[in-house]
Amino acid sequence: MWKDYSKSYIKNNPASSISIMAAVLAATMFLSCVCSIAYNFWAYDVEQIILEEGDWQGRIVCETLGSDDLSTICQFANVEKAIAGKELSEKKGTVVDVYFKNARTIYHDMPCIAAQLGLNEDSIRYNSLLLSRYFIHDPEDETPPMLLTLYVAVLILVAVSLILIIRGSFELSMNARIHQFGIFSSIGATPRQIRTCLLQEAMALSILPMLIGSMSGILISYGVIKTVNYFASDVSGRHEAVFQYHPSIFAATVFISFLTVIFSAWIPARNLSRMTPLEAIRNTTGLLLKKTKHSRFLSCIFGIEGELAGNALKAQKKSLRISTLSLSLSFLGFSIMICFTALADISTRYTYFERYQDAWDIMITLKDTDISDFGLTDELQGISGIQDATVYQKAEAMTFLPEGLQSDELSSLGGLEPVAGTPGTNGQFQVSAPIVVFDDTSFSDFCSQIGITPGHDGAIILNQIWDSINSNFRYKEYVPFVREDNRTTTLYKNGKTVEIPVLSYTQEAPTLREEYDNYALVHFIPLTMWNKTLEEVIEAESDSYIRILSNGDANLTDLNGLEQEIARHVSKQYEIESENRVQERLSNDRLIQGMVTILGAFCVLLAMIGIANVFSNTLGFLRQRRREFARYMSIGLTPQEMKKMFCIEAFVIAGKPLLITLPLTVLFVQFAVTASYLEPMVFWSEAPILPILIFAAVIVLFVALAYYIGGKRLLQCDLNETLRNDALV
Repeated sequence: MWKDYSKSYIKNNPASSISIMAAVLAATMFLSCVCSIAYNFWAYDVEQIILEEGDWQGRIVCETLGSDDLSTICQFANVEKAIAGKELSEKKGTVVDVYFKNARTIYHDMPCIAAQLGLNEDSIRYNSLLLSRYFIHDPEDETPPMLLTLYVAVLILVAVSLILIIRGSFELSMNARIHQFGIFSSIGATPRQIRTCLLQEAMALSILPMLIGSMSGILISYGVIKTVNYFASDVSGRHEAVFQYHPSIFAATVFISFLTVIFSAWIPARNLSRMTPLEAIRNTTGLLLKKTKHSRFLSCIFGIEGELAGNALKAQKKSLRISTLSLSLSFLGFSIMICFTALADISTRYTYFERYQDAWDIMITLKDTDISDFGLTDELQGISGIQDATVYQKAEAMTFLPEGLQSDELSSLGGLEPVAGTPGTNGQFQVSAPIVVFDDTSFSDFCSQIGITPGHDGAIILNQIWDSINSNFRYKEYVPFVREDNRTTTLYKNGKTVEIPVLSYTQEAPTLREEYDNYALVHFIPLTMWNKTLEEVIEAESDSYIRILSNGDANLTDLNGLEQEIARHVSKQYEIESENRVQERLSNDRLIQGMVTILGAFCVLLAMIGIANVFSNTLGFLRQRRREFARYMSIGLTPQEMKKMFCIEAFVIAGKPLLITLPLTVLFVQFAVTASYLEPMVFWSEAPILPILIFAAVIVLFVALAYYIGGKRLLQCDLNETLRNDALV
């Protein structure tokens, strides 16, 4: 009986069935898309970590480790394999990468392995970033990486949101049948039978949309990955993302969608089955207009039509809640997203591209190459189109700074204590001392730039520190760091110390694309002194760099040609990565455009869900509202006045999310601009007002279209016949 009844109802009520199927399709497609994109982002992140750091899970570093020790490691039950890294061994002693069958016990097993080998825990390394992508965290780490946890939390929030969205469609359909189920209940139907009937209908209507939605979500996510690759194709150091999909993701999507449909249908079905037969039979299936509450604002502006529209909206408040929430979130997300990207673009332009536009045109990274091993400097200088080529390498060291050596300006600001903390022994502060090693020719050019006699037997110190009290990070002001009467500087690293002479102090940094720490004492050192004094004490970074300045005004065509010419000469002997300033600017613009496109698409999809709910609510309440408008007509309300009511309702439904979110967007922008120390007029002169207005206009247009269709169908009915037929169900 119930099976035949469900088939008959679905067949005779296509509008209600289509509304439910559309809601399930949209929700499943959104869920499938989010799951697939999250999985691909996770897989890409894992690939990037493996490319940069390797796929090892644990690592043992010591001076000597024999073959017997390697066998000892492999004898542990949970160890899958252990591999000695030859390239690393040359620099750091013996390095063994350990792989586990069950990596979740790695933080317990690695100390046991080290103890078995007679090593302390300082010899243990963990690939923490890679392990965190598999939910494996160091139990002693108070702030473990939580990116994957964030992904899962977002998916849970999406699933909960979809339950609310689909629930609205089921609730509309079931509420229209209260009278029918009241009759069934009066002749012996049990609440369990009613719930079972409604859940069977829900699954019958949802299975096909769930499968189609899941497949559509996969296709959309594939398009998203292709879009990301397109916009990020020119980003230096990025590997291309390959779309990946696992059957378990499809199974999880369908399972979550199934649970979503069950819960969405079960909630209104439970409420309906709990009604007594008398309550259900007496239900008039109309809007419960609240006579005691008045819409003062709407009535003052639009008169009696505004009062009636306000009462109708209050009666539909619960069913329109999802529409309001979806439209509000979509508009808020879109407006904040596009304002944030505009602010990020302005900030990047001011702090990077415009700041360093005269400092470099082409950057060449010499992979795993010491500056001492590079011998093509003269050949580069001979390439047509190159104005200057500076070769350098970086290193990190520390220095102890006595309190008496601080400059008077720094002492007047409170000295180093707020930055470096409590002084160490003998009142000395430990200060970071980054080192930039120039080739001798470039160092001589720098000496001439600051007006001193070129020499290769000392360091030049960048004598400046950020005055964070009287300036902000956007518009930094500097004061001298140290007194300039000290002619030596002492550097140390890994317990080793070296003292070198100081040629000069300067407040003028060389023209490099380098960002130095705000509270560091940067040392510029010639290659001759590095090889003679420092190389054995301080370990340099593995890569070297070549900064190229071109002749004349740089444009993309010229820089691309010059970059290819340089790469042709250098790549014969060295592994390189290259980038040019104009191309990087274009790549940055494409990345921002891609981010706006992808995030904007999600905002549009969220808006579509809200608009679909408006359509569903408008058309779903058509039968209930026939009675309402028939009564209005009986007391003299004209069709034009009823059309005005629809316009007012559409205006409120579309306008409410906009009025809620616009102030929030302005507050966010004001906070972001203030936090970034950007002049407000700089942002507002480039604020993306037009895209926001277009997005708002689209929302208003579609809400108006929903009410136009619903109103047109309603007014085409014989309302007098509706009023006479008081038994309408």
